[in-house]
Amino acid sequence: MTDTGADTGADAGRIVVGVSGSLGSLAALHHAVAEARRTDAEVLVVLCWTPPGEELGYRRAVGPPVVDAGRDAAVARLRLALDEAFAGCYAGVRLRCQAVRGEAGHTLVRCADRPGDVLVLGAGRARGLLSRLIRPSITAYCVRHATCPVLTVPRPPLQRDLEALERGYGFRELVSGN
Repeated sequence: MTDTGADTGADAGRIVVGVSGSLGSLAALHHAVAEARRTDAEVLVVLCWTPPGEELGYRRAVGPPVVDAGRDAAVARLRLALDEAFAGCYAGVRLRCQAVRGEAGHTLVRCADRPGDVLVLGAGRARGLLSRLIRPSITAYCVRHATCPVLTVPRPPLQRDLEALERGYGFRELVSGN
């Protein structure tokens, strides 16, 4: 999936942005595109995916048709994220897109491996202690392991408002506009 053509060369820095389709990742994508316009850099959009049941489940039981279906679903999610971010219009920068199989943190760090690369991530949603213990933060992993600068984009206000509604409070503030 390539939006526009020219390859910038192996040594040129890129802006690598991880997307999942969440509001936070779309905000990160917009920030990456704005930075690419300013610096005339290429944007590499990466959506990470694993087979159903994660890699351990794949090794035990899943066959190639299921893996192909997982990859196709990831590509469809990536296309949907791009359509939602840019309303089906040209982004205005050199944009290269990849659905890459692997755990998100490790895969994003591996993709942002050139000198001059910058890794851009959405800050993600607020999570409780148990959730963080079970599934560690991708952003924190990337900050600890990346060899390039990592830029985290704060959650958009809409995402914060929706999370407040999910937790059951904040409705009065949203309705009253305070």
